[in-house]
This record gives sequence, C-alpha cells and structure tokens, in this order.
Amino acid sequence: MTDALKRLSDEGVAIWLDDLSRKRITSGNLAELIDQSHVVGVTTNPSIFQKAISAGDGYEQQLADLSAREVTVEEAVRMITTADVRDAADILRPVFDATGGQDGRVSIEVDPRLAHNTTATVAEAKQLAWLVDRPNTLIKIPATKAGLPAITETIGRGISVNVTLIFSLERYREVMDAYLAGLEKAKATGLDLSKIHSVASFFVSRVDTEIDKRLDAVGGDEAKAAKGKSALANARLAYEAYEEVFAGERWAALDKAHANRQRPLWASTGVKDPSLKDTLYVDDLVAPNTVNTMPEATLEAVADHGEISGNTVAGRYDQARADLAAIKKLGVDYDDVVQVLEDEGVEKFATSWNDLLTSTEAELKRLAPSKG
Repeated sequence: MTDALKRLSDEGVAIWLDDLSRKRITSGNLAELIDQSHVVGVTTNPSIFQKAISAGDGYEQQLADLSAREVTVEEAVRMITTADVRDAADILRPVFDATGGQDGRVSIEVDPRLAHNTTATVAEAKQLAWLVDRPNTLIKIPATKAGLPAITETIGRGISVNVTLIFSLERYREVMDAYLAGLEKAKATGLDLSKIHSVASFFVSRVDTEIDKRLDAVGGDEAKAAKGKSALANARLAYEAYEEVFAGERWAALDKAHANRQRPLWASTGVKDPSLKDTLYVDDLVAPNTVNTMPEATLEAVADHGEISGNTVAGRYDQARADLAAIKKLGVDYDDVVQVLEDEGVEKFATSWNDLLTSTEAELKRLAPSKG
C-alpha cells in the first residue's frame, strides 16, 4: 500500500499530513502514519482546528478545566491548540532528530485576524513559539504584504516559519527575499543559522478552481483545453524561481554560514474537480527538496494508486509558461486571480477562527460548574 509513498519520499519529497486532532494523537493514528505511511510532518490551520474541536473528540476534560478557571475564549482556544501541537511535536521528535531538524515539524498559525498587522503578527509568533516550547514547531505566517516584514523579523529572532497562503509567483519571490533578509538579520546578531528552518506554502488546487471557473465563463474549445493546467504550471514556475534564488550570490554567503534553504511546500493538494485524477497535485509535482502536505484522503489515494515516476517538475518550465500564456490569451487575468485567492484565503481562515471561538465559547458555557 505504501510503495508509492516510499517512492515519493525517495524522490526527495517530504510527506506531511495536512490535519491534526486530539483523537489522531491519542489513538496512535499519527504515530501509525509516521511508521507506515512515510509521514514526516504535520500542518494545521484554523479550519482544521475548528473541525477537530467542534467534533469534540477528546477535548471535554480540558474544556471543563478551562471553564472552571473562567479563562477567556481566546485563551481557551490557544491552550487547546498549542496542547495538540505540542503533543504532535513530541510524537514527531524522533523524525526531527533523525533529519537534523529538516522534518518532524508541526505547524501552528498566528491568529488569521492579524494578517494585515505586522507588529501583532510578530508578537503572536513569539507567543506561540513560547507556548508550544518545542524546537520542531513552525509558526505559520500568511504571505500578505504585512506578513512579509513579519517573516523577516520572526526569522531574524531565530523562530522557524511556515509561510502560508502563497498564490502568486511575484509574491513567492518576495517571500524568499523576506526569508533571506531574516537570515541576514539573524546572522548579524550571532544566531546559529543551522537551527532556523522555513517552508514556503505555495497553494495549488485553489488556483485551478478559480481559473477553471473563469475559463468556463469564457467557453469554447480553447478554454476547455486550458482547464486543469494552471495550478501545476504556477507551482512548477515557483520551483524554477526557488532554484534560481537558492543558487544566487546572496544565498551563497548564507550557505557558508550553514543556513537552510527555504523549501517549497505544495499546499492545498486535495483535488477539488472530480474530472481530474485525485493524485494529480502529488504525482505531477515531484521534485527534490520539496514538501507535499496532504489531507488524509489524498495520502490514502497516493498510497493506493499514485503514479510516482521521477521528477515531474524539472524540464517543464517552458510548457508551464505556455499554459499560463494560454489563459491570458483567453482573457483570464492572472494578477486578479491570485489577489482574489489571497483575499479569500485570509477571509476563510478568519471565518474559521471566529467559528472556532464561537463553538468553544458555547462548550465553555455548557461545561461551566454550577455556582452555589
């Protein structure tokens, strides 16, 4: 069952699970995925936590204790989510040690409502790193305009970062620049660069969802032929940019100081269009020194029938440019697409966070000890 996953891992793709819940931790499921399915990391986001805590499995005692202490709902959510991340980090610690800190990582996101506030994002990143208190944590910071200086500042303080919600090639280059600036800052203050890690989460399936919707509106054979190609093209050109930046002179100086490359991470790799193969964003994005974070359904699909046939990114850059040029010719505005996706991504995570606060508040009230 896991031959395809092993082949993927052998090609230099780190397999991370895009999900976490207390039940997954306490049941031994996460440990089993690490042992049997080559999973070497975990990513979380507000939507994942909202789903897990709303389902209620394993959270009632902690919620009751928090209710008895009369903590605020914001504090309750942070105590619950950081506890899950801490426990997952402990389960993944052997992987972290075996890979010299590259994998065995668990990501936790700053409050998405702070996405456009640089100072608050940095303060939240510091607080989360302190709360989880595990060396194999990544703090997720969104790649908004305000997020870019926050990435530099956080990396500069020696805190490892997962940059999330990257959709555009231009913004991805800005993210890499922010990471290098952070490393330069850390180096200037004498920090050990070998201990600082980062991934850049480049979102995949949502690009096809948005562009294909616009192609449907255009109509015609050319538009139909262009569907299902943009997300892979976008991601492959992102990898080309990664190769360029991390072979440049600026990187060379940091490389000598034992810095780590910021790996591209393929996020949103669950296929949303049923007409596309369900392993598309895994099979067709195989490249060394990348991460693919998958929802469990995608992980199982790859294990069952994934077609891993070597590097499927290198050598395909000209075709990728042609595929993006084709949608432009049909009147689809790439710059507008990626801006819409970024705005929607921030909004969706903020909505999930607010839903999480609402459902947690209801549970705290339900479990409040009777007074008298």
